[in-house]
Amino acid sequence: MKTKTLRLRSNQYLRHLSESGSLNVNKMIQPLFLVEGIDEKEPIKGLPDVHRDTNKTILNQIESDLKSGVSQFLLFMVPSEKSDTSFSTNFYQSNISLIKKTFPEMFLWLDTCICSVTTTGHCCHFHPKGTINLELTLKRLSELALIYADSGADGIAPSDMMDGRVLSHRKILDENNHSHVPIMSYSTKFKSHFYGPFRGAADSSPQFGDRSGYQLDVRDRDTAIHTSIRDKEEGADLLMVKPGMTAIDLIGPIKEKTGLPTGAYQVSGEYASLVYLAKEGFLDFEEGLKETWDVFRRAGSSFLITYGARISKRLYS
Repeated sequence: MKTKTLRLRSNQYLRHLSESGSLNVNKMIQPLFLVEGIDEKEPIKGLPDVHRDTNKTILNQIESDLKSGVSQFLLFMVPSEKSDTSFSTNFYQSNISLIKKTFPEMFLWLDTCICSVTTTGHCCHFHPKGTINLELTLKRLSELALIYADSGADGIAPSDMMDGRVLSHRKILDENNHSHVPIMSYSTKFKSHFYGPFRGAADSSPQFGDRSGYQLDVRDRDTAIHTSIRDKEEGADLLMVKPGMTAIDLIGPIKEKTGLPTGAYQVSGEYASLVYLAKEGFLDFEEGLKETWDVFRRAGSSFLITYGARISKRLYS
């Protein structure tokens, strides 16, 4: 399946991510966490000014972020109950719809992993003998992508690293009148020790083992590039490396081999390391953060997902 390049030219937000200029506030994407069943927003350890939001506080946060210059967001939704058979459909539908109705001027990406939903905390389902049940996993992932698109999501961002997920997402979206909805794939995602703060925020820590059975081995350059090529062939519109700093050498080669906009996710552990260094007086946080962004710019990153997107306009002014 070939990427329809018209999708990337369909609105100003996608044109910003696709144009070949260096990083700026229009290319920064702010992660958000919406958690079902909490009464007040909750701080996330290691990520100051980033919270687990309620369905009310998230609206205040988005309003503030829009005023600060952020226009694109990556939303992680955390249901209150785990299930391997069903989704908290009303939680997804009502909140996504309300966000888009309240702020039609924003571009809302939805992460389509199931690690916050499954009883195991893994990004997949398993056969009784412990092997990945790929067919069931792809079915549930794509059902979730459709729920998001039906609810008003502007873009879909699959992060599970299952074989065939982009093709499965593209098929279900196209068959249900969402051919205009782009896919920003976590196409080169490593099994990493830098995801800690996120897993607490998204309630997605695996209950057994780790994710080395489906996320990439950080030592394996060839497969890391191949998975991005594969996702391009399956219909992804934009590609991404994660964690950003430990995959920074792959951004250029992936862009060259695929011809697609390729960005990076500055993950929670990378961001938190700057926070802790600053707390101990070893660096100025904003200067250190901007230095990392300059390195992403130098590496040719087409866009950047970072917990500091909401201060990027001030740092780049």
